Amino acid sequence: MRIYACHFCSSPVYPGHGITFVRNDAKEFRFCRSKCHKAFKQRRNPRKLKWTKAFRKAAGKELAVDSTLTFAKRRNVPVRYNRDLVQTTLKAMTRIEEIRKKRERAFYKNRMRGNKERAFALDKKLVEGNPELLKMRDVELRIAQEKAERRAQKEQEAQEEDQDEEMDVSESEEEESESEEEEEEAVSIKRLNKRKSKVRF
Repeated sequence: MRIYACHFCSSPVYPGHGITFVRNDAKEFRFCRSKCHKAFKQRRNPRKLKWTKAFRKAAGKELAVDSTLTFAKRRNVPVRYNRDLVQTTLKAMTRIEEIRKKRERAFYKNRMRGNKERAFALDKKLVEGNPELLKMRDVELRIAQEKAERRAQKEQEAQEEDQDEEMDVSESEEEESESEEEEEEAVSIKRLNKRKSKVRF
């Protein structure tokens, strides 16, 4: 399966997809979608449109000059089939892909270095120039006050519930102690009755 690259934006064109345009000199141009085909017919420059790979590489946003990128070039030289050669080629392809991804990641990190400091400096400058941004509005103050009141009310309700539970527990303990005392009295009365009945006989 051969995956072609779009002539305009360089995105992959899979089999059965895209548009093929053949010029009078028999040169083929493959496009991933009608958007790229229309832009090509309007003679637009891909380097001037920000969504194309050509622009990103020309603007230094992507890795453009690297030895790993030269392996993907098309070579119209037939090679006699050799099993060992195919195996080594497949291994080399996977290894080259890993190296390319690592280098692209390193390139991206290097390009993004210093962005946080720049953004922080811009925010600081904005706040220094507009101090009213840090002041809370009346609505925000009212909302914060309502939240604080709600929180205090919830805490108070929780405390009241805890006190009620403690009172219920103490009442239940008193009732249990009273019932135990009554049971003990009943048992003692039964014992006395038994003794009296024994004495009569």
